[in-house]
Amino acid sequence: EKGFPTEPEEVFDELRRASAGGPADYSGIDYARIEAEQGVFWPCPDGTSGTPRLFLDRFATEDGRARFVPVSHREAAETPDADYPLLLTTGRVVAQYQSGAQTRRVDELNAAAPGPFVELHPRLAARIGAVEGSPLAVTSRRGRAVAPARITDAIRADTVFMPFHWPGEGRANTLTNPALDPTSRMPEFKVCAVRVERAEVSAEPPRKSA
Repeated sequence: EKGFPTEPEEVFDELRRASAGGPADYSGIDYARIEAEQGVFWPCPDGTSGTPRLFLDRFATEDGRARFVPVSHREAAETPDADYPLLLTTGRVVAQYQSGAQTRRVDELNAAAPGPFVELHPRLAARIGAVEGSPLAVTSRRGRAVAPARITDAIRADTVFMPFHWPGEGRANTLTNPALDPTSRMPEFKVCAVRVERAEVSAEPPRKSA
């Protein structure tokens, strides 16, 4: 019996066959065409030129017309206060994927993104006495995570960012809020209130094993 294919082109050919006729149709795309055209837009049923822009002719509704649904804004379920004065948002880094269960097995990806960090603005860093690479403790009403500081002016001074790909002491989802959106019922993992401070580093030297 033949096992799972390991050659990328063979895997892609299987995807082409499996997706044929579906909403995300890859059947008209192959490696040679991707290289010749510098990329192909999908859906791309066999014999077509691809779909650079979706919904030019109709939307995926019975009458082909778009639906507009009014929404009203509400604040996050948890907003900053005196005890937790900052916002935390979580997300991805390019070299890791989701929980990292697959990508953390790849040496090259681990070299590019070896572990969690806390991204913060220089003004916030100065206020709490943080320097690049120093351990920071991020605390919410649900838990505490510790990771090195990464200082950048690409983030707001009232917000810190942590990637969620790693377990252990730097696990970002220890902090996040499971409050549900009232309409979609999606959990509010992207924003919660936290405080950030320098983590205590033990001055005791490591003990030698007997």
